[in-house]
Formats: sequence, structure tokens, C-alpha cells
Amino acid sequence: MFVLGIDPGLTITGFGLVDASGPSMVTVGVVRTDRDAPLGERLRELYRDLTGIVDEFSPSAVAIERVFVNKNLQTAMAVARASGVAILVAAQAGLEVAEITPTQVKSAVCGNGAADKEQVQKMVAHRLNLKGIPQPADAADALAVALSYIQTSRYRVATGGLTA
Repeated sequence: MFVLGIDPGLTITGFGLVDASGPSMVTVGVVRTDRDAPLGERLRELYRDLTGIVDEFSPSAVAIERVFVNKNLQTAMAVARASGVAILVAAQAGLEVAEITPTQVKSAVCGNGAADKEQVQKMVAHRLNLKGIPQPADAADALAVALSYIQTSRYRVATGGLTA
């Protein structure tokens, strides 16, 4: 089972594909859009690139970091737009979609919902047996989202809340 983790953003969207059987990293990277391009063009580019990733790797599920209220409303709106595109891509592919809050990701990956970004990135590298932390940070964050989904899915299976 492959899980595609997504850290949505309008300028940079991180993605990370994790094989749940290891877990092990399959691929990781970012999708970038031109911040000077019109909004519709940027969203179309994000849609095209995420669709290409889903088509190429055929994940079983998609986990997306849930938009949280930011002090900067502009940033929150941009993230929400990118998140909507990611959800649409997954839904059109008939994939299960899970939105996971940043606190849930930190808790699942580090055992501490208040862990800082550096702790999360180090644990991602450790748990996936990587030689270093994936760059940029958005890519590492996407792997953390995928790991969080895998861990919570295993918990739900173990407790009878989900079938494998």
C-alpha cells in the first residue's frame, strides 16, 4: 500500500510517497507554481502535476495536511485553495482522502503534538532510514503526513475501527 502525503501550498506543495509495508520512502519532492502567474493558471498547474504523480505511482490513499487558521489570512486562503485542488485530484482518482492536522502529524511522528519542525523532520529521516532530511522542508512535511496516516491507519485496524 502506497500513501501519498501532501503538504499543500499555492507556491510550493510538498509531496511524499511512502510504502506502508516498510515503511519506506518511494519518492519525494515539491510542485512549484509561478507566484506571478494568474491564480487560475497556478491552480491548473498544481492540478496537472498532482494528477501526474497519482497516475504515475497509483497510491492507495492520500493524506493531506489540514489547513489551519493562520495569522495571515492571505496565506491561509492560498493553502486552502491548494488543499482543495489536492482533494479534487484524489477524489477523481477514487482514492481515500484523509485530512490530518499539524498537531496530529507531530503526535504520530514524534509522540509529541507540540514537537517543533526540526524534530519532525529528524524523525521522518530516522523512521524512513534516510541519510538526511529531505529538502525543501515542504517535502519532508509531506512524508510526515504520509507516515502519520499510516500510523493512525494501523491503530484503527488494530482496534477494529478500520479494515485492512
